[in-house]
Amino acid sequence: MAFGFCLGLALLLSVQSTVKCDPIPNGVLHMECHDRFFMIAVDLSFTGEDPYFEAVDETGVYTITEEYAATCGYSVNIIPQTGYVELRASYFSCHTDNKDDKVFAFNFNLIITHEGKEATYALNNTCSPSLPWSAREVTCEANYMEVSVRSDISCPTGTKKDDWDAVVETAYFSAVSDWQVIFQRAGQELMPMALSDAHKQGYMFDLTDGRLVFRTPYGQPDSFSTQVNGVPVEVVHATLFSRQSWAVLMVDLVAACSMHEGSYDESGYMMWETPEVLHPLMSGQHETRFNIGANGELVEQPVAEERGYTVEQYNGTIQISIPYNAEGGYRKSAVSGDLYEFYIFSLYLEQISVDEDDVDTRLRFHRILTTPLLPRPVFTENRTVLEERTFTVYLGDVPADVELAAVHLNEHGCSLFTNATNHCATQVVHPNNTHGYTVTVPFDDPAVIKQFSKEDAVMQHMLAINYTLTVLPENEQFSHLVSVMALTDVSPPAFAAVCSESGISFKLDHRPFDYLWEILIGSDPLTSELAAQHGYIMTNNSQSLLLDVPLFTHGYEYKDVTLKGFSGTFEILVRDRETSEVQSSTVKTCPFPSTEFIMCSTDGRMTVVTDFSLAIPSGGVPARTNLIDKYCGPKEADATRALFSFPLNSCGSTVKLGKEYVTYENEIFFSRKLRALKNPSFSNDIDRVKVQCTYPLAGLYRLFSVYKFESDTVGVGRIVHSALSTEGLQSPTVEPTIALQTPVPVTSLSRRPGYRPPAQYIKVSSFLKNLQKKGANHLSQMKVNAGMF
Repeated sequence: MAFGFCLGLALLLSVQSTVKCDPIPNGVLHMECHDRFFMIAVDLSFTGEDPYFEAVDETGVYTITEEYAATCGYSVNIIPQTGYVELRASYFSCHTDNKDDKVFAFNFNLIITHEGKEATYALNNTCSPSLPWSAREVTCEANYMEVSVRSDISCPTGTKKDDWDAVVETAYFSAVSDWQVIFQRAGQELMPMALSDAHKQGYMFDLTDGRLVFRTPYGQPDSFSTQVNGVPVEVVHATLFSRQSWAVLMVDLVAACSMHEGSYDESGYMMWETPEVLHPLMSGQHETRFNIGANGELVEQPVAEERGYTVEQYNGTIQISIPYNAEGGYRKSAVSGDLYEFYIFSLYLEQISVDEDDVDTRLRFHRILTTPLLPRPVFTENRTVLEERTFTVYLGDVPADVELAAVHLNEHGCSLFTNATNHCATQVVHPNNTHGYTVTVPFDDPAVIKQFSKEDAVMQHMLAINYTLTVLPENEQFSHLVSVMALTDVSPPAFAAVCSESGISFKLDHRPFDYLWEILIGSDPLTSELAAQHGYIMTNNSQSLLLDVPLFTHGYEYKDVTLKGFSGTFEILVRDRETSEVQSSTVKTCPFPSTEFIMCSTDGRMTVVTDFSLAIPSGGVPARTNLIDKYCGPKEADATRALFSFPLNSCGSTVKLGKEYVTYENEIFFSRKLRALKNPSFSNDIDRVKVQCTYPLAGLYRLFSVYKFESDTVGVGRIVHSALSTEGLQSPTVEPTIALQTPVPVTSLSRRPGYRPPAQYIKVSSFLKNLQKKGANHLSQMKVNAGMF
C-alpha cells in the first residue's frame, strides 16, 4: 500500500508527487521487498508509454538510464504483456542507504507525462533481508552480473597454483597503496587498472561493513564467453589487490553466468539450461540444491512440482522445464494472419552449493523465457436444434485479451450485445479466463439463404458467419469464418383465413417448393375454372394466392343454425401430387348472423329462417305459422321470425322435374284465423311464403337406384314472399348468393287469389319405371307430390 506525505513527514512506505500531494491511485503501484532485491511495479495504464525512474540519495538525483542501470545494480523492464513497468534494485545498488548489510533504504522518483505535463512521484521503501548472507553470492540479472563475498573469507582450496602465482607476481611488482584490479583472460597479458579507471569502463566495486561487492554489465571488453558442457557462459574474472607495507592484499572475484536463451519443446515446455559448475573457481562442490520460482518469488519444492516445474541434472548440466501455461507466467494474443499466442515466464532460479571447505555459494538467475508464436485457434460449435428453427452457433475458447468487434451473416451485419430487435450475439464468460459468443439466427431471417433441393426434397437453410475479432490493446483484427446449413422437411402449404360478413377469405404465400402439393376443394383440384364454376373469387400471382369464398357457395358446412344465425365451415385440403395422399388441411369456421336465409343440404333437408316483421300485423305470432302440412310448424320462433327445418320429401313438399334439375318446393302459411279476426275482409286470402331447393339431377343418381336422397352438391335455395305478405318490404325475395349457371326449366304458373291449379300426381313405382325406360333426359316437366317419395 502506498501513502502520501506532506509537510516533511516521512513514512516507512510513502508516495509523493513533486507537483501536488496526491497519492497514486490504489491498485496502480506495487512495491515488494525480496530476499536480495527491492521491486517496484507500476501499471502502464497510469504511467503511459514512456515512464522513467530516478535514484535519489544525499548527493543528488540520478536518472536511471539503460547504461546507468547496468552499472549501478538496477534492472528496468517494460513488458506490455504484463501491463507493468518494473524496477528491480539490488540491495547493493549505487544509491541505497546500507546499514550494516541488514537494513537497506531506497529512494526513487517516478516520472510520467500526463497531458503533456511531467509529473514526479517519490517512491520510498526500506527493506531487510529475510535470509542471512552466504559467503559468496552471485546474481545473474537481466542486464548485469553482481558478486559479493564476505570480507573475512579465506583463500579457496581449489585455486590453481600457476594462475595464482602469475597474479601474485603481477600484483607484487605493480602494487601501490591504492586498490587496483586485474582482469584475467586466458592468453592475455595481465594489466593492472586503477579502480577509478575501471569505474569509468562500467565496473563497480564497493566495500560495505562486511562484504566486498563487484558488479559488471554484460558484454564488457574484459569479459569472455565460453562453452561449458555445450551451454554458453559469460565470465568476468577480477582480482583486487593493494600493497600495505610489506604485504599485498588480494581478493579474487569471479562473476560467471549462463547465457542460455531458452528453448521451446514441442511437448509444451519452455526450457533453460545452466552448467552445474560455471567456472573452475566454483568447482569442488560436493552438495548442490535448487529452488525455483517466478517473478522473483521462490516456491517450495512441492508447490513447484504441482505447478509442473522440473529441475533435471545430466552430464554436468542443469535443465529447467516450465510448462508453457504454468502458473506465474503471462500469455498474450497476437495476430499474424490468424490468431496466435505466446507465453512469457519470468524465471527465478536459486542454486546453493557447498564446497569441501564448507563455504556456501548462492547463485541466483533472473531470466525471461518466451515461447514462439503458437497457433491459438478459436472453435465454433453448431448447436442448432432443428425443432427450434433457429441457428445457434457457439464461438468458443476466445482469450481474455480478444473481443468480438463485428458479426456478418451472409454479408449482412447484426447488432452485438444490445436490446435491438436484430441483435444476434451474446457473450458467455468462463472461469478459465476465456469467453465465447453465441450467435442465434432464425431460419426465417432475411439473412439466411434458403434453397430447395429437389433431389432430397428438403429445404436447405444456409448461413455464412464472419466473425471479426480484435486483440487488445493493440487493436489488431482477424476474421474467423464458419458456414452452417440446416435441412428441414418441406411442410405442406398452410392458408391464413379470415371471416367476413359475406364469407371466408383465404390467403397463401407462395414458396419455391409449393408445386409439390395440390390444393383441393372437396375432391376437386382448385383451378380458375373450378373457382368460376362455384362462384369463388380467386386471385393468383407470383407472391400469393387469394381465395374469397362467398357464403352459400359449394363447399360450406353449416352448423348451429338458430334464429340468431349459424356457423359456416369451409375446408381446403392439400395433397401430395405424387401419392395423392392428403397431407394437411385448413379449416375455418365463422359465425354468420342473418335475419333470413335458406339452406339446402346434400342429405335432402331444407332449413329456412323467414322474416315476417312487415307481413304480420302488430300482435301477430310467427310461432303459429305452418307449412303446407299444417302439422309442420316452426322449430323456433321469436316476435318476427320463424325457423323451419324439415326433410325435402315431407310436410307436403312438391317436386318439379326438369331436364337437368329437380326443385323441391313448400310454402309457409300465416295463421288464417289470426288475420280473419284482425280484418274479416281477408278471411279467404292465403298468405304464404314460398321456399324452394333446386338440385342438379346428375348428382341425384342414388335417389333412383337405392331410393335414398343423397346429392353430390348442396342445393340452391330461394325464398319468395307473396304479394300480400310483402307489402312494404324493401327486399321481397331472398335468393342465394350465386345462381346456377344453367337456369332451371320450370313451368310458369299464374295464380289467381283463392285458386289452386290441379296437380299431376304420379305413383313413385310408375315414375321410376318410366324413368328407367325413357331416361332422365326425356322427362317432360311434371309436378309430383313429394310426399309420395
